[in-house]
Amino acid sequence: MDFFLFKKIIAVVVMPLNISLLLLIIAALFFKLKPKLSRTSLIAGALILGISSITPVADKTIAPFEQTFESFSRSIKPISYIVVLGCGHATNHALPATSQLKACSLRRLVEGMRVLKLHPEAKLIVSGYGLYDEQTNAETVQKAAIALGVPNAKIIVEPYPKDTREEAQLIAPRVKGKTTVLVTDAYHLPRAMKYFELEGVKPIPAPAGYYAINPDQDFVWPHLVPSAKNLQTSSIVWYETMGRIWQWLAY
Repeated sequence: MDFFLFKKIIAVVVMPLNISLLLLIIAALFFKLKPKLSRTSLIAGALILGISSITPVADKTIAPFEQTFESFSRSIKPISYIVVLGCGHATNHALPATSQLKACSLRRLVEGMRVLKLHPEAKLIVSGYGLYDEQTNAETVQKAAIALGVPNAKIIVEPYPKDTREEAQLIAPRVKGKTTVLVTDAYHLPRAMKYFELEGVKPIPAPAGYYAINPDQDFVWPHLVPSAKNLQTSSIVWYETMGRIWQWLAY
């Protein structure tokens, strides 16, 4: 099996929702055969699902990932490249490119364009392949950037990297020795920075998008009500933790 696919499968399996569903299935299957196992699985599944879906847990667990770097402000040095890492999209030619991007890709592009507005001397590098889509993520981001006013001559497309490690390996030779800004989601940025540093590049971090905007806020009782948004945040924590484990194993 392809190692990239293997990593993705493992990452999906350990998501809180999937673990909870597995435990609930076990509880249903062994309801009569092994009541104690069934009861334990039911309680564990419900607890994992419930705890992962409340604001205090979701915000407090993702905040350490997101607060590693401060927001980007104007650099005292001219910027040569702004690297916007890929995320996701779904091609639908009836829609504008901006509507084909997943939220993660769109917010990364927006941050990249904000940096470009501060440093118009820079070029925008967009990356990401297409997996099973007919169009790569890099090409979709390129089209969205052009639709939002970025000249095509300002954009460099890297459509081949499948993950963050490959993005660093393929982009590093181009930007090495140049002042470069790296744009990706705030939670993902520490791992992405590490990959580029391992390739001999020390980019300026530019975090895009936060799940825990006010992690130190005083919690009130509605924050204890489970929500799909909080479950998504907890899932991202699991996913990024797995990514860091893979990174540690690889290096």
